Amino acid sequence: MIYIGAEVIISPLGDTAEDNWEALSENRSGIVLAPGVGFNKEDIHLSQIAGLNGPLRFQRLVIKALAALKERIDAFILTSDRTMVLISSTKGALDDNLHDQFGETCCAVMQQFNLAHLPVAISNACISGVLTLNVAGNMVEAGQYDHVIVIGCDVASDFVLYGFQSLFAVSDKPCAPFDAARKGITLGEGCGAALVSGMQSVFKDKPLELLTGTSANDANHISGPSRTGEGLVRCVGRTMQKHGIGTEKIDFICAHGTGTVFNDEMEAIAFGRLSLSDKPLNSLKGYFGHTLGAAGVIETAVCMQMMRNSMLIKSLGYCDAGTSEPLNIILKNEPKKLRTILKTASGFGGGNASLMIRDL
Repeated sequence: MIYIGAEVIISPLGDTAEDNWEALSENRSGIVLAPGVGFNKEDIHLSQIAGLNGPLRFQRLVIKALAALKERIDAFILTSDRTMVLISSTKGALDDNLHDQFGETCCAVMQQFNLAHLPVAISNACISGVLTLNVAGNMVEAGQYDHVIVIGCDVASDFVLYGFQSLFAVSDKPCAPFDAARKGITLGEGCGAALVSGMQSVFKDKPLELLTGTSANDANHISGPSRTGEGLVRCVGRTMQKHGIGTEKIDFICAHGTGTVFNDEMEAIAFGRLSLSDKPLNSLKGYFGHTLGAAGVIETAVCMQMMRNSMLIKSLGYCDAGTSEPLNIILKNEPKKLRTILKTASGFGGGNASLMIRDL
């Protein structure tokens, strides 16, 4: 069995998973209107961490998350040669080093925590977080390592914001995933972390089971998802088949839900094809914004908190159905015992990834 736990979330909503859970349970969003940050000095809605300024923002956030996770696991884990650290991100420390966004951070983390191995960075657009958690699970399952720490991190930068503006993909209001009036994404920054291990005893609090998933690439377009949801259908279908789990066993779907017209439509079509349209579903982008390579880790950590607290969290920003296929969008927080959760992610280049979390 592969275990996952010791989750950490650092975002505009708080510095711990518990702080973030409290904000989510109150339906508070970290998205605010940031003055003059657009390419033409427009005011743009963003989800930014207060006080995270100056150089080495990415590196400081990764180190902070790992230090927090260290307090939630047995002390020997970090320095063991049977432990690997994986860093999931899209652009890393782009503002600090245009030519090598990850090297300096990996070296700094290795030195500060006396790691046995140099951390490895995985960057595959917006599926990076879910993909990295799957890589971690596969490493443990294959016996390469006993423990793999996954840290997903991205910080807001002009490069990313201006890039999405050039695609006319940035909403002029807080994002509204799956809503009829959605206008695009809201960018966010944050960091999530979790330990994936083959040993239940190394967690100070009860872990959950990670059911490692699969990925698929539909190669539809460099920035546009498949109109048929083919990649997501194949990805989720294989993940469920791998673990012998039918649709009746899925209690909740944490979707990617960026709030763009084409992404949300693609997901709705895919879930319809998978006979999952009736499952309670939300997007967490209305709380955190789109944290890119960190999203899959942060949102998986939230799924774990939902499972621990037996609570479904409403999909913030949703009012009216905006997809051709119906979805069971969560309209208000509601108590629910969750046994199995499906987490999906989709990204540029046609990438799709999925995994499942199961209660023990």
